Amino acid sequence: MKKLAIVLAAGQGKRMKSKLYKVLHPVCGKPMVEHVLDAVRGADIRRSVVIVGHGAEAVKEAIGGEAVEFALQAEQLGTGHAVMQAKALIGDEDGITVVICGDTPLVRTETIEAMLAVHGSQGAAATILTAELDNPAGYGRIVRGADAGVLKIVEHKDCSTEEAAIREINTGTYCFDNRKLFDALARVTNSNAQGEYYLTDVIGILKGEGEKIVAHIVEDPAESIGVNDRIALGEAERLMRLRINAGHQVNGVTFIDAANTYIEAEVKIGSDTVVYPGAVLKGRTEIGADCWIGPQTELTDTIVGNGVTIRQSVAEGAVIGDESTVGPFAYLRPGTKLGQHVKVGDFVEIKNSAIGDHSKVPHLSYVGDAVVGSKVNIGCGAITANYDGHNKSKTVIGDNAFIGSNSNLIAPVKIGDGAYVVAGSTITHDVPDNDLAIARERQVNKPGYADKFRARARAKKERETE
Repeated sequence: MKKLAIVLAAGQGKRMKSKLYKVLHPVCGKPMVEHVLDAVRGADIRRSVVIVGHGAEAVKEAIGGEAVEFALQAEQLGTGHAVMQAKALIGDEDGITVVICGDTPLVRTETIEAMLAVHGSQGAAATILTAELDNPAGYGRIVRGADAGVLKIVEHKDCSTEEAAIREINTGTYCFDNRKLFDALARVTNSNAQGEYYLTDVIGILKGEGEKIVAHIVEDPAESIGVNDRIALGEAERLMRLRINAGHQVNGVTFIDAANTYIEAEVKIGSDTVVYPGAVLKGRTEIGADCWIGPQTELTDTIVGNGVTIRQSVAEGAVIGDESTVGPFAYLRPGTKLGQHVKVGDFVEIKNSAIGDHSKVPHLSYVGDAVVGSKVNIGCGAITANYDGHNKSKTVIGDNAFIGSNSNLIAPVKIGDGAYVVAGSTITHDVPDNDLAIARERQVNKPGYADKFRARARAKKERETE
């Protein structure tokens, strides 16, 4: 039977106190609604309709329009009204429809699959995903009959004393027979204090017609968290982070302190890699096997090979080859590509440059818009002067070259294979293969002039303070 989904993502989220629409707030680097859609897709649901309202264009842009369809809820008149907006797209379909909120990022594919299985095996018209909470305040309660079947859902504000004591709550996720869902929605009214059309009223309508209503209790109550404020957002982030880290641990990654290691949802890590606390791994970062990722390291959209060591460094949009070492306190900016067995040391910045195998940039250097060959040594304080205030130019350094400390390579310039640049040089012209380049003024010593210089400086200072 065809499986469909309706994702409710029209709310503004006033309690978030934010310019960003609620379902776009990220949890571990991905908008909440994307987590929900991933869970839906994982359950082999191929057709999804996202109900948008506030910030509709921003939500559409974030999600992308190819994998999903959109329906607009121009006026927010309740959850039932939101689902009705999908009628023109899927109202005439035969199948099972999952209705889920876009602000429930912790829901798992396995849970949706289990709910669908219960729905099908029970021959139900509607299946409610429920959870048992120690503190159910604020949630609608599931009222069951003597046979343990579902009688009704009672909103928290409408609960009697006995109903308020019920710990089983409605998570807001459902399965429906699609045609029965839209038939019942047509009969939902807004005769309530809020003047809204409630999706929960569909349960009562179906129940009154003798249809079978069942519930599936989720194993992990955390999956029921709906994010309505920053407190819930923080809790969802914490729980998702622990879930992500546990997944990496199962796959052979060691965390020294998993609770204080921050890894976003799309990151991949190879086995026998060790990650220290304070590491922040973001975006589509991929780390190979047998790596050592030190504390306070931040990697964004960075590809790391096998056997790499990174200490207290930042990399964004970079590629780091096998067996290379980076840091401490290095900064690899977008476009950086390190070969194998490369050493990038402390307080080195590299931008949009390729560094060949076995080359070294040990400390206190800047390499920008450069192509550096293999087995090159770049000395302390050396820089490629790539920007003249208007244009950026390239520096090319050949294999086996040596760049002395405090050298300035004024781009565009080419240093040949095996060339040697003497420390303190400012290079403005190409250096052919195996040549030695020295570009600095001859040293001049003036006997006794240091005392005269200091006396002159003191006299100037005294005049200025008179």
